[in-house]
Amino acid sequence: MRKKMIIAVDGYSSTGKSTFARRIASMLGYLYIDTGAMYRAVALACLRRGIIKSSDPFRMDMDGLQDVLGKCDISFSNNSGAEHADTFLNGENVERQIRSVEVSDVVSNVSSIPQVRAFVDERLREFGKGRGIVMDGRDIGTVVFPDADIKIFMTAAPEVRAGRRLKEMREKGNDSVTYDEILENLEKRDRTDVSRAVSPLRKAYDAIVLDNSEMTLDDQMEWIKSILK
Repeated sequence: MRKKMIIAVDGYSSTGKSTFARRIASMLGYLYIDTGAMYRAVALACLRRGIIKSSDPFRMDMDGLQDVLGKCDISFSNNSGAEHADTFLNGENVERQIRSVEVSDVVSNVSSIPQVRAFVDERLREFGKGRGIVMDGRDIGTVVFPDADIKIFMTAAPEVRAGRRLKEMREKGNDSVTYDEILENLEKRDRTDVSRAVSPLRKAYDAIVLDNSEMTLDDQMEWIKSILK
């Protein structure tokens, strides 16, 4: 029997990491873990508790954060009507709420806090103990699973990513945000992700780069099949 692998998919926001990783997991019969959703759920919990004092410049009530993390139960459940697992925060389906612009504006800063990263990383490693998993994020191949069997680093032009994000939000019924707002948010997140002191976004030395700016999802699946072979 072929050994079950850990496949790490890292890269920039809105490159389609989650969709790509889900397809790989489905193809191989592996478990898919949406790490970005976990950070978004923590950010949502912080916003709801009012412990984020400012988004620009970012300021957090650190005492309040410890309390939030102590009561933060994040889980996933397959959604039969979509190609994703819904995210639950303390038993509530928050899949739509965690994709809001309000959460997007603070999630990179929230995820840069060492206590938050330690909280999420601990839970991710629990998922990985049985192997046979696909995870996507920003530091899966560099920090969470540096011994992953396959590491992929995804990138695409910012304008392409903004267009994809707009389409996704329109399909979910969010008509209030504009393309320019999304592009500005993506560029801000890119700067935050690559410059943060804790676990910055970077390509693992042994990761394979996938620039999908001009690739369909089917093209990407053919690409990963060649890698798996």
